[in-house]
Parts: sequence; C-alpha cells; structure tokens
Amino acid sequence: MRVPISLDLHLPNFNYPNVGPDEAFEKLVEIATTAEASGFSSVSLMDHLHQIPGVGPPQNWMFEGSTMLAGIAARTERLTLGLLVGSVTYRNPALAAKTTTTLDIISHGRAWHGLGAGWFEGEHVAYGYDFPPLRERFERLEEALQISRSMFTEEQTTFEGKHFRTAGAYNNPKPIRGDIPILVGGSGERKTLRLVAQYADGCNVFGNPDQARHLLGVLEGHCDDVGRDPSEITKTSMGVILVAPTHEAAVGKKQALVELGVPEARLDSAIAGDPDTIAERAQALADAGMEGITVSLPDVHDLEALELAGRALASVFAAPVG
Repeated sequence: MRVPISLDLHLPNFNYPNVGPDEAFEKLVEIATTAEASGFSSVSLMDHLHQIPGVGPPQNWMFEGSTMLAGIAARTERLTLGLLVGSVTYRNPALAAKTTTTLDIISHGRAWHGLGAGWFEGEHVAYGYDFPPLRERFERLEEALQISRSMFTEEQTTFEGKHFRTAGAYNNPKPIRGDIPILVGGSGERKTLRLVAQYADGCNVFGNPDQARHLLGVLEGHCDDVGRDPSEITKTSMGVILVAPTHEAAVGKKQALVELGVPEARLDSAIAGDPDTIAERAQALADAGMEGITVSLPDVHDLEALELAGRALASVFAAPVG
C-alpha cells in the first residue's frame, strides 16, 4: 500500500490576515475545500507545538496536528490526510498509531501515517520533552515503524524494544483499508532512507531536481540491500511556492508578505512565478523521478492563489498514487 500523495498542500502556518481564533477552523476548512476542488490530492500539517524558525515567531498559532486533521477530514471528501511528520519523541508509538487509525475512520479510509525522528530541540525544552541524541532518536523511529505496522495490521501488538514496548495492545476497529500507508520524512542518506526502504510506503525529501535524482539513487541502493522493490514506495519532494497570474506579480507579492510578517528567508527559498513557471519546475522534479510534491504557500489564505497553484501543479502531478 503506497502513500496516496501526488499533490499535497502543506499547512505550516495558521496566522492569516483578519482571521481570529473563532474563525480559524472555518478558514482552514475553506482552504482545504478549495484545495480539494483545485486538484490537490492531500493536506498535511506539521507536528509542532509552537511555530518553528523560518515560518514565523514561536508565539504564532500552532494547532495539534492530528486533532485539526480530524476536523478537516469531517469537512472534506477526497483529500488524503497526515502529519508531515509526527515526531517519535512526542508520543508513544502505539498511541500515535491509534490516533491515525481514528483519523482513518473519520475520513473513511483517507489517512496516512507520517513519522520522523524529530529535530527541534528548543521546542522539546519548552514543553518538557527529552531530546535524546540523534542516534537514539533514530532507534526510536525504527521501533515506532515496527509498532505502527503491527498496530495497523495485527490483531494484537506485542513488542519489546530498547525504548518502547507493548504487551497485547489492541487497535480496534482496524483501519478501513486493512492497513495505513506509512511515510517517513527526511533526506538523510545513511539512516532515514534506509528506514524508508525497510519499513515505509513513502518518503518526503528536500532539494532541487539534481538532489532528487541523487537521493532516489541512494534509496534504490537501500532497497537493493533489503530486497525491496523501489516501485512500492511513493517518492515525494517538499517545497515552497509563490504564484500569481504573471511572473512580475509573483515577484511583487514578496514585499507585501514581508510586511505581513512572513520571514524573508522563506520567501527567498520559494519557487516564484506564473503558472507556467511553477509547472515547469514541478515537471523537472517529475523528470527526476518524483511521483508527488508537497508544497506550502506563504499566501495560502488567498484562495485565488491557491486555486492557481492547484491547477498549475495538477497538470504535472494529476492523479493520486496508491
């Protein structure tokens, strides 16, 4: 079961102009339903507790991701949904699997399970979570991947690991499809992509088309090592886009967004242009072997820009994979 992402709208920011807390959920529903109508296959949220550097100041709004995805699931029909990605340092993995299964039931089988090793030390300190060394975080990730698959597919889950354990844990009812596809996020060549090859149904990496080709080659090597067919894994890439009807208008958006508080570094890294330019850049990733992309829009509250992005990108990444 591959991760059903072809064109994912990633929502890392929740502070929108003239939208108060009592209006925030309805605004997110409006964004999600617009995305659904514009060609997006999925919606993803971060798994963070306060805002991260590069997106906004820490005091900016941040929702608990799975809870918000459940609300969006109840108000949409086709979008697949997941965390990009859930940190193994924040939750017992058996409970995390049960949470995603609940999302799967609410959405009638549209959930996927995103996992990662975690990285934001300051957030861990702020909320009282231990932040183990990188080696231990990857040990936890590998154990979480094994527990998650068992929770999704087995009648009971018994697991004794170095960091996590279960003893006859139930996860009933089971996922609607009999399983839930698992995505591992990150571009680490030695550990992350090895875990993708061994355990996951999808990956999400960073980088330009040349980097994408290289990382997919690394992934294929890991698949060879474990006897896995790489075609069983959905390959996706992450990026930021800024789109407008003309290239000049897209470039002109930057100053207005800076005035709204969007970090300049985030805008400098964005692919900015008209729909044809955006589609060309997406096609370059597809030509490099990517089967899907996940994009964030600094001006996602602008529904016309969201529609423009969806139509441009869906011309390249049209059909959900699965």
